[in-house]
Amino acid sequence: MAELLPAAESIAREAGALLRDFYHRGVRTEYKGDVDLVTEADRASEALIGARLRAAFPDHGIYGEEGTREGLDGEFRWYVDPLDGTTNFAHAFPAFCVVLGCERRAAGTPADQDGEMLAGVIYDPLRDEMFSAALGEGATLNGEPIHVSRAHSLDESLIATGFPSKKRHNSPNVHFYQEFTLRSHGVRRAGSAALDLAYVACGRLDGYWEFGLNPWDTSAGYLLIEEAGGRITHFDGSKFTLDSREILASNGLIHPAMEHLFADMFAGRNLDPILTPAEFAARRAAEGR
Repeated sequence: MAELLPAAESIAREAGALLRDFYHRGVRTEYKGDVDLVTEADRASEALIGARLRAAFPDHGIYGEEGTREGLDGEFRWYVDPLDGTTNFAHAFPAFCVVLGCERRAAGTPADQDGEMLAGVIYDPLRDEMFSAALGEGATLNGEPIHVSRAHSLDESLIATGFPSKKRHNSPNVHFYQEFTLRSHGVRRAGSAALDLAYVACGRLDGYWEFGLNPWDTSAGYLLIEEAGGRITHFDGSKFTLDSREILASNGLIHPAMEHLFADMFAGRNLDPILTPAEFAARRAAEGR
């Protein structure tokens, strides 16, 4: 359906303009859980996106982060994150985006199986960057083709991850953060899963992993990375699905090394000890730094 991507881009731009206005005016923040922020902007953006999708595609379903659940038994379903990076937004940290991904679910597709991602956009309104992908047509940034990086080894790679906004003490990711930091060129944590996936697709990042994401976080990025020539799986390399609670994305070249580190971590093998400040200083001195 050729009209899917242009419509998604147009809607994302409009929602992005709304978010940009809220951002510059300041926004009243509320809490919907333990350190789980929701803002007026989240709700306003999802309402706008829902209205535009209903007008453009009245027979399509909508699955939104802020609670919109409509027409999910139909052939087409839009996954919507009206504001990915809410915590950043609420603190005026300039890293957030709008996410729309369209999935086609053929008749008879079991409820626990994915359909086929047809189109996806991730729009950063502060940088006016539109990351777009359509199935079989490649991925673009503001209309120009993008591709994943060519980094061949983990130690020369810049990678990213994220941490949950609530019940952070239950997440094991801090341990993986340490190990990947020791074995890569650096690990970034910017607070927007969708932007991290877009950055893997365009080569700004070489890899990304995270626990506990949702379909609205990953739907567009999933398609972007595959169309840009990258790879996206579970931590063990098995097939990624939109209901996955873990995600490993990369340029493909460093994927085996990342999988291997996950295997070692889960098995408790080859882990580096945590250094005391004195031990850290001694190591740096021995290395001449």
